[in-house]
Amino acid sequence: MIVKEKLVPVGQLMKPHGIHGEMTFEFSSDVFDREKIPFFILEIDGIMVPFKVQNYRIRSSSSALLQLKSIDSEEKARAICGSTVYVSDEYLSQMEDDEMEVQYFQGFTLVDVASGWTGTITEVDETTENVLFVVMQEDDEFLIPASPDYIVKVDHDKRIITMELPGGLLEL
Repeated sequence: MIVKEKLVPVGQLMKPHGIHGEMTFEFSSDVFDREKIPFFILEIDGIMVPFKVQNYRIRSSSSALLQLKSIDSEEKARAICGSTVYVSDEYLSQMEDDEMEVQYFQGFTLVDVASGWTGTITEVDETTENVLFVVMQEDDEFLIPASPDYIVKVDHDKRIITMELPGGLLEL
C-alpha cells in the first residue's frame, strides 16, 4: 500500500501535448532525472496510484514532456492533468542532504539543538527570497529559515530534522 506521508511532491501535470497521451510536466525537483525512478505516483479519487514512466523529454529547467504507461490518448491525459506528481521519499533519502528539495521536509519534526524546542513542518514557504519552514507547535506558528547552514542532522527514517537555530529566533 502506498502511504501519502512517505511521498514527496516533485511537480504537476499541466496539459496534454498531442493526441497520444503525452503531457506537459512542470517540476520542482529533477530527482527523476538524477535517479532511476520507475514510477510516478498520482492521487486519483483519494487513492495514491503508481504509473510507470514510459518516456520523458526535458524542455527547460522546470518542464518536460512526460508519457506514462497506459495513458495513450489525449482524453486519458486530460483526465489526469492538474494532478500533483509524487515520488517515494526513499529516492530523495538516497541523495545527499544538501541536494534535497526543501519540500521533502514537509511533515518532518523540527528539533532545535540548543533549546530542545520541537515543532512540525507543515509547509514550505518559497514566496520570499529566503525559503522558510512553516512550523507548528501546539497552537503557535513559527517561520524558520530553511538554510542548510542551520541543519545539523537529518534522520530520514524517523522524519526528524535537527537544526541549530539562531538565538532569539523562537522568541519573535
